[in-house]
Amino acid sequence: MADSPPLIAFSLPDSDPQPGLVLDGNSLVIARNTAADELLKCSGDSGFSDLLPPNTPALITSSLNQGRAISEVESRTGSRIFVWTFIPDERQKQVLVRGRDATDDLQMREEATRSNRLYRLITENTTDLISRHAPDGRFIDATPASWRLLGYWPEELRGRSLEEVFQGHSVADKLKEARNHLRDDGYATMTLDIEHRDGTRRWFEIASRAIRETYTGAVIEVVSVSRDITARVESEENNRLLADELAHAARLATLGELASSIAHEMNQPLATIVNFASASQRYLKSARENPECLDRVDDGLQKIVHHANRASEVIKRLRAFLRKGQKRMAPISLNEVVTSVTRSCHWEAEKNRVQIVPLLDCCAPVITADMVLLEQVLINLIRNAIEANIEARQNQAGKDSSRVEIRTCINEQQEILIEVRDQGPGLDDQGIRQMFQPFYTSKPHGLGLGLSMSRSIIEGFGGFLDARPADTGGLSLICRFPTLSTNKNKTMNRMETKTDD
Repeated sequence: MADSPPLIAFSLPDSDPQPGLVLDGNSLVIARNTAADELLKCSGDSGFSDLLPPNTPALITSSLNQGRAISEVESRTGSRIFVWTFIPDERQKQVLVRGRDATDDLQMREEATRSNRLYRLITENTTDLISRHAPDGRFIDATPASWRLLGYWPEELRGRSLEEVFQGHSVADKLKEARNHLRDDGYATMTLDIEHRDGTRRWFEIASRAIRETYTGAVIEVVSVSRDITARVESEENNRLLADELAHAARLATLGELASSIAHEMNQPLATIVNFASASQRYLKSARENPECLDRVDDGLQKIVHHANRASEVIKRLRAFLRKGQKRMAPISLNEVVTSVTRSCHWEAEKNRVQIVPLLDCCAPVITADMVLLEQVLINLIRNAIEANIEARQNQAGKDSSRVEIRTCINEQQEILIEVRDQGPGLDDQGIRQMFQPFYTSKPHGLGLGLSMSRSIIEGFGGFLDARPADTGGLSLICRFPTLSTNKNKTMNRMETKTDD
């Protein structure tokens, strides 16, 4: 007589979307639902032994012996991950095995674990301070970098206001402005000069982003990244001081090269003073016999005073040119500066048979700049033009003299221009591109710093220095400046930025 089929202790409805199997104590499948059949078809030729956990027999034995369900047992088949639950029936010695495809869930969990590990690795080791804040600025959380940058551990920062932690000049006003930007734009950056908890001075650059409520758009949280830029600020300050020293050294070198011109300019009024003093002495000796000589003595003394003042102005101009210190920005007349510079370079030009021709705009353009630094630039440009003319004359036999034009004007774009035009050999396009690079020079004994420094000085005034071939065959160097109102606004903005920093 044939054995009767075993009595199934569990119900396996075909409407159940999860695969279900009933196994006996020997791990043999005695029943299964439609979802299990579909899973078996999808797995190819492999049987249920490849789909179930490899330790299924041991799990069945443990479940039956202990009389309890064993859940969340993983098995992997290719790229798919299943989670199985073993439910025992001790009387029939059967186990219901129900599974579900947990590939997506487990992969998301693993990805979240990796992301969390990466996040912790970044936040715990970054040198920048990453912090979360309530809308009123109070700290919600911060990374461990807060101890090095601020002198507070993250636990100490929680609940503290920004004004309490960031103490320094005008910090409260900047924080208020940043909150307004976060409210209106959702983003804010600022540079703060604060005091560390240990009392040292620090510079911070802070970028913040607002997180808004989905429906109302209200700011519910702010995430900030704060970076210590103290070393950079100090380096920039040192670079500025070095640039000032270099500019001063360049003025000293220029003065040495203009020594003959300065001596000539001083010699003229001094020689005139001596002549008038000698003449006045002679007239005084004759004053008793001829009283009219006293009028000539008075006229001579007036001329002596005039030429003495002229010599004094030369000395003052030299002292101003050589002085050290910060830039003194003020509105200045370009025509006056060009006239002064032309006078300083006149003797050198005359000695080399070069005529300096000033072409001054009748409207007398005005810019905001430092007069001494602008004079330094123009002297450098004029001397370069003189040397270019000399070089061209050496290559052109029979040419005895040449000219350098220095022109001031306002173009159609309302830019104020100073143009220095020579009659030298000129440069090709590559030479014009390279001439403003530091340490590039075509002179045998040049340093290659004059034009580079000149461009930096002009850019510091809000302008630009460039070059182009001249109609005369030489080169035109052009200083471009915005009009006085625009230049003044840019200068004020730079000064405010410097003050804020």
